[in-house]
Amino acid sequence: MTTPRKDGLPMSERQSITSRLQHYAPRRLVNNEPVAEGRITRSVGLTLEAVGLKVSVGKQCEVINSDGRSIEAEVVGFAGDRVFLMPIKRVEGLQPGARVIPVSAQQGMRIGLQTLGRVVNGIGQPLDNKGPLVGDEFLDFAPQEINPLQRHPISETLDVGVRAINALITVGRGQRLGLMAGSGVGKSVLMGMMTKFTTADIVVVGLIGERGREVKEFIDHILGEEGIRRAVVVASPADDAPLMRLRASQLSSRIAEYYRDKGLNVLLLMDSLTRYAQAQREIALAIGEPPATKGYPPSVFAKIPQLVERAGNADKGQGSITAFYTVLTEGDDLQDPIADSARAILDGHVVLSRRLAEEGIYPAIDVEASISRAMQNIVPEDHLKQMQRFKQLLSRYQQNRDLISIGAYSPGADAETDAAIERFPHLRAFIQQGINQRVLMPESIANLQSVIRTQATKGSGPLASQHQR
Repeated sequence: MTTPRKDGLPMSERQSITSRLQHYAPRRLVNNEPVAEGRITRSVGLTLEAVGLKVSVGKQCEVINSDGRSIEAEVVGFAGDRVFLMPIKRVEGLQPGARVIPVSAQQGMRIGLQTLGRVVNGIGQPLDNKGPLVGDEFLDFAPQEINPLQRHPISETLDVGVRAINALITVGRGQRLGLMAGSGVGKSVLMGMMTKFTTADIVVVGLIGERGREVKEFIDHILGEEGIRRAVVVASPADDAPLMRLRASQLSSRIAEYYRDKGLNVLLLMDSLTRYAQAQREIALAIGEPPATKGYPPSVFAKIPQLVERAGNADKGQGSITAFYTVLTEGDDLQDPIADSARAILDGHVVLSRRLAEEGIYPAIDVEASISRAMQNIVPEDHLKQMQRFKQLLSRYQQNRDLISIGAYSPGADAETDAAIERFPHLRAFIQQGINQRVLMPESIANLQSVIRTQATKGSGPLASQHQR
């Protein structure tokens, strides 16, 4: 016998309605509990203040104007009986006394292998005009935590298809690295190359706080059809509300976690970690948190580890997330607070040099300043020695660069410097790589061996013809 309900519907039918609503509108589930409405009393900058609510931080609310227009917002703090809300999108037409209703909704999106090739915003809504998302499962946006003792150690290499990284800054599967550079040095192009050339199963790209036109250009020109075919792109341009940019960063990690849990090897590329930190700074300052280091409140430096620690290996035999987080260094200052914090928590960093970019060397990787902390554990000893020899020769040349350029160095004065001068054209050619040129790991190692072992002469060598092409 079916038990009746007060609303006149039997329990079985009530559950059926709920399940249908979950399928068609998973972000707006049925709320059977009475809710207390609040009212907007103040709007200052990015923050809305409301009274009459009993809600927790992180709760979703809907702000409804007298004309019926609604704004989605999230609770970001409180003081006494005042609740601080941050709109997810830009606010237009907000009026004093607008109603605030807590929303009993499970934040998420449909996901599966059908999601590959799609572009979504920070709340999982499609931006590519290809219709609604379809997928076999519903992805809850709540982050997952992995016991650190259940993470498999980094023991295998990941081929990213870029010679300088494969051979000199070898990336381990499950490693997290920073991609550090100033503006206009080629971060996006290098990310696009890795997206197209990597041997990872799935690529998740987070474009956080970029210019709106760059989002379209990155997808069409840098990723292209080949890159987007096995990628999911989460985009939140610079004109989005800070909460949307924050959510887009977290959603990128959440999507990567989903595919990792399916046993796949994921490459996560987030551009940029700095924009994520700036979004958190805007929110924290708006609710009254005092600045600490160069205008960044303490919560920013707490949020960065919470985000990057979500990447990495799962348990043995399961999937992995190898992550690159770009870090904007203001004025090419590697001591910037965000860059310094990222270096401390990440497993290595790749530095792009403006000087190399101005010389026309792309990707403009500063090999001397870059390091992979996992490399010594995942490559053979002879490979490690060749990498060290490459850096020694390059460093010796750079130390004597001024003397060499003005003709003040006398050949034969120092055997090590002579070797560096002899091989320098091939060292520089080794770093260079065309945007459409894929160099896999075996070829990268073979090229490195040729540069180190062969007595190179100016204008010839194993990479000379390749570089000229």
